[in-house]
Amino acid sequence: MKLRIMSFLVLIAIVTSCNKQKLEPIPQTVIPDILGFADSSKAVQQVFGLYSGLKSGQMYAGRYQVYQDVRGEEFINRTNNAVTAWLTWQFNLTASANEVQGFWASVYNTINRCNIVINEVPGAPLSASLKSSLIAEAKVVRATCYFMLMQLYARPYTDGNGSKLGVILKLAPEKQPGENNQTRATAAEIYTQILKDLNEAEPDLPSTYGNATANTTRAHKNTAIALKTRVYLNMGNWASVITEGNKLVPNAAPWVAPSGVANSLQANVATVYTNYTNSEMILSMPFTALDVPGTQNGLGWYYNPGPNGGGEFALNTTAPGIAANTSWRDETLDARRALHIVSGGQRWLRKFPNPNNAADWSPVIRYAEVMLNLAEGLARNEAGTAVNARALTILNAIRKRSDPTILDFTPATKDELVALILTERRIELLGEGFRTSDIARTGSPFPAKGTVGSVAASADQYIWPISIAELLVNKTCQQNPGY
Repeated sequence: MKLRIMSFLVLIAIVTSCNKQKLEPIPQTVIPDILGFADSSKAVQQVFGLYSGLKSGQMYAGRYQVYQDVRGEEFINRTNNAVTAWLTWQFNLTASANEVQGFWASVYNTINRCNIVINEVPGAPLSASLKSSLIAEAKVVRATCYFMLMQLYARPYTDGNGSKLGVILKLAPEKQPGENNQTRATAAEIYTQILKDLNEAEPDLPSTYGNATANTTRAHKNTAIALKTRVYLNMGNWASVITEGNKLVPNAAPWVAPSGVANSLQANVATVYTNYTNSEMILSMPFTALDVPGTQNGLGWYYNPGPNGGGEFALNTTAPGIAANTSWRDETLDARRALHIVSGGQRWLRKFPNPNNAADWSPVIRYAEVMLNLAEGLARNEAGTAVNARALTILNAIRKRSDPTILDFTPATKDELVALILTERRIELLGEGFRTSDIARTGSPFPAKGTVGSVAASADQYIWPISIAELLVNKTCQQNPGY
């Protein structure tokens, strides 16, 4: 009898266990950390996943660049579509807006993936050199993510020299629900971490991967250096912009990085947006017809007219839009004007002409930007009112690459040279996600455009609100004033 009872109890236990497994199955798509880093192939795939996070729809698939640019004066909204950055364009965001919540969540998800890689790789059965390089790539992606957050949710570093609130600094992996209450770090603390990541990554990254595709889509030494010129520029640290820029930009033509990947200024600007593995692209996000950015995400969707694009944002052809700038000559003279198209009585940006085929890659940083970063650093760092000769040479090289018949600029003062460089940035980097940063770091107001009035640097709308999704679970996170 006892044996029958024991057998019955065992049977109940087995059935209960089986039913529990059915109710709580182990997700087949979840890879335990110990397996995700079990060998070099799996570990490398984990790092590739970080780039997939970076090129998600909310980020470098296109929306980040769009958010950055349409807040400025260069584009006019044509659809009034709240899903595609209309609220961002008109400075009418709330903490619950789609872009505010979506961007915040996407960036922090990628940061957490970086933290997992940085935490797990040291204990993986990999060679020391591979460990170092994979961790370095993760740090570059993490630094890029934090920089992106700072451009929208926080006051610029130059407002108070980093003393204002930044975002939440997360450096440890979060693998399960835990303590959500985390306060925001200062801008200085966030930028310190960004630079720490890039400085630590630089010596551990490969000088080159040996092929053009990897040299364009994975971080190498030049990538970390190039990103540092951007970070220091936004901090107003001109001396450090020069130090980093000198590693990549020679004193005179030919404009080719002296070490590592031979990053260089392409002879023809059109090549930059057609042959995506060109040497000017220091880092870019690849897309194909089988790997698309998603509907209403890609740059081509926003800036191309229908029916091939969404017709969301046309170029602003009235002042103060850069397309109306009379110093920018027409398409028969400046090849960058030829990257526009006129359709339906509107002028559209055609740097990214394939919205439906998704064949356009998304630029993260290219050599022309590094040259302009260095030129501005040199110009602003010059003593007194003198014109820095090297900065002027670099500026003229960028302009004449696309407009070889134009006369050299001849500014009389340092301030005139800086103004020319800032204007050249608007022309050269149009549609690539720089206008908000350039306006904010210089303490300028956002100019009026179309039906939208100007936004003063002191206005609450100058920066985005913190996502309501964060505030609902994080009771110590401070909201930005006015939201």
